Amino acid sequence: MTETIVVLDLMTPERADKLRALLPPGFILTHGTARGDEHMKQIIAKADYAIAGQVGVSREVLQAASKLKLLHKWGVGVDNLDVDAAREFGIKVARTTGSNAVPVAEFTLGLMLSALRYISFGHAELKKGDWRGGRLPGETFQLSGKTVGIVGFGAIGKNVAKLLQGFGCKILYSKRQPLDATEEAALGVKHASLQELLAQSDIVSLHCPLTVETADMIDKAAFAAMKKTAVLINVARGGVVVESDLVEALRAGEIAGAAMDVFSVEPLPADSELLTLDNLVVTPHLAAIAADNFAPTVKRMFDNIAFVSRGEPVPALDLVA
Repeated sequence: MTETIVVLDLMTPERADKLRALLPPGFILTHGTARGDEHMKQIIAKADYAIAGQVGVSREVLQAASKLKLLHKWGVGVDNLDVDAAREFGIKVARTTGSNAVPVAEFTLGLMLSALRYISFGHAELKKGDWRGGRLPGETFQLSGKTVGIVGFGAIGKNVAKLLQGFGCKILYSKRQPLDATEEAALGVKHASLQELLAQSDIVSLHCPLTVETADMIDKAAFAAMKKTAVLINVARGGVVVESDLVEALRAGEIAGAAMDVFSVEPLPADSELLTLDNLVVTPHLAAIAADNFAPTVKRMFDNIAFVSRGEPVPALDLVA
């Protein structure tokens, strides 16, 4: 019996073919060709398994699935999935825990360097024919020797800390349950409260999930607590930062700069105020995308789907609900 896997995200035929090349026997794969819930309802209706990357999967979409056994996140954060509805409808939910930790950590360092040194600004201006040289919107700073505050210290945050060791940075981290002293020593990090971290850090890097507790966590008060020379990095979720407060803080010089790969609304609207700021680096949710991480992540998703197909449990590490 052949079973159907649908990727709900909009996808090119070429990318879909790369996925099909990794399919285990007994499965066929379809994918999104348009945006919006109505299209997702159509393509999920007869699917046995669904994969979602960046698209939001609502109760209404899941309700249209007549025989769905598993909803799989392509990545880690499941805030874009209605997990409660899936549970109600008897649909398992899984993810690839830790699969994007190294790509996102490396990307984070790229954003740090770009924000501190106006790399993106200089690139954009030179592409327009303007050799800016020393005529930059603000001062530039080295990463070496700085204090970096990491908010959220899971697999991604720990990999960021490891990469920063080569820059001689002092690393603070904020986490509900602190690590033991041995692991802190191995990573060269020190636990701090969020307020301590904001006040002391030259770079604040967000790696926490979007939850009730973290939604709008970085707001006007948080920016006021930060150094005026500080830079904010957000590769977590857009909803962790109050974007209107960030715009105000950047314009007023309350902080020196920021870099964001995630936004409260994605795709980011063309008229967003975020696109008007010279001291803000913006990228379109690219941090987890790396060609050499594609096959390992996809194979792991397909393995989890195959477990369910055979009536076997999804590994506890990846099972959400």
